[in-house]
Amino acid sequence: MVDAESYFVGDRIYGWDFNISNWPKAKAFTFKPGDELVFTYEPGKYDVVPVNDIEYDNCGHALDSKVYRSGNDKINLVDGSNYFISDFPNHCESGMKLRVFAK
Repeated sequence: MVDAESYFVGDRIYGWDFNISNWPKAKAFTFKPGDELVFTYEPGKYDVVPVNDIEYDNCGHALDSKVYRSGNDKINLVDGSNYFISDFPNHCESGMKLRVFAK
């Protein structure tokens, strides 16, 4: 997409971390399908898993889900709701989950 933009999830210091569910706080982001979310974190400490709404609510995912582990993961948004969790034990339940709407 020509007009797609990239957004760092969280901030450039902490990135993808606990209590991320309030991101993008007071920022006036309007996400579009094709925009890229950049998840930065310490590899081996966190990961990122795109999930559906039920998996998001239950803090789980299907066995064949794509799990990102690089620490600098770039994921393009699809039209509608986009859901992400950390798969590490108790991370999602402790607030490491994110829902972003793209239109």
